[in-house]
Amino acid sequence: MPAHHPLSDPQPRPEAAATDLTLDARLVLGEHQSVDVPVRLAYRGDDPFAVTLEFLGHATEAGTWHFARELLWEGLHRPTGLGDVRIWPPCTCHARTSLRVMLRNQADIALLDLPTRQIRRWLRRESFALVPQGTEHTLIDWATEFDDLTG
Repeated sequence: MPAHHPLSDPQPRPEAAATDLTLDARLVLGEHQSVDVPVRLAYRGDDPFAVTLEFLGHATEAGTWHFARELLWEGLHRPTGLGDVRIWPPCTCHARTSLRVMLRNQADIALLDLPTRQIRRWLRRESFALVPQGTEHTLIDWATEFDDLTG
C-alpha cells in the first residue's frame, strides 16, 4: 500500500480537476555538458495514477511521456523504475542536487535533471491535494474499465 502523505486530505477533492508545473530542466548530453529545456509536468484527477511530462519550446520533438505519479514520488527518495522511465534522487556523492529522469524509447535515451525542491513541493501541495496517495483507485470506474477490456 502506498504511503499516505501527511499533508493530504483523507478523500479526493473532485472540485479540483488538474494541476501542472512548468520547469527549466537540464538535458544531459555528456558528463560535463547539458542544455536547458523547458518541460511541463501535469496531473489530472480523471487519470489519477499518471503524471505527464511534456517537452516544450524547441524540444517538443522529444514528445510527451506518461508515467506513474508514484514513480515520481518514490524517485525523490530512492532509485526507482524499470523499462522506459527510471528516476534517481539527488546524489550528494556526485554533487548532483537534481532529480535525474531517464526516458527511453526504442531508438533514443534522454537524461533529464529536474529541480528536486519544485517537484517535491508540487507533488505535496497540488497533486496530492487533488488526489491523496492511496486513494487513486476510488476515482476509477472499474465497471467501465472492465467493459472496455472485455469489449
